[in-house]
Amino acid sequence: MNEERKIMVEEVDRVDKPAKARVDDATAEKTATEKTYVAAPSPVEGESDSAKLERKRDYLEGFLAQRPEEDAGTGSGDLRADVIVALKEIYDPEIPVNIYDLGLIYGVEVSDNAEAIVTMTLTTPHCPVAESMPGEIELRVGSVPGVGHAEVNLVWDPPWDPSKMTDEAKLELGML
Repeated sequence: MNEERKIMVEEVDRVDKPAKARVDDATAEKTATEKTYVAAPSPVEGESDSAKLERKRDYLEGFLAQRPEEDAGTGSGDLRADVIVALKEIYDPEIPVNIYDLGLIYGVEVSDNAEAIVTMTLTTPHCPVAESMPGEIELRVGSVPGVGHAEVNLVWDPPWDPSKMTDEAKLELGML
């Protein structure tokens, strides 16, 4: 470890450019025993333009003939119940319980013209998801089939407390 290291510095006026690689140089280095492989020609390479167009039409024919499936089975027919099901799919990031069973949703109203209004709170005003959670809920409720417009009202009165949780949530958290 006591060896003295020396750094040598060399000053130069110019540096020659390195030689560029060429394909010819690579093939010249092959020996006679090496095999060369050639890609097989495409089966449609010699095809005329009209034949290619006909093949494309045939390919798209089945796709274009399909009609979108109706939303059969995706909804229960009760829009409010469908919104609640969507809310039960959103979980609090710190507590492993969905926000509906946690008691964060104070009200779900669906008007006659398919506008859903969700009134909610958070566990504390300083909740880390205070900025993102209402937006996520609005997107999720807005994606429920049949909902035309979704709105989330964030309220702080009455404040949330553990008594607002459902029995299922309390059981999940070991509070029962």
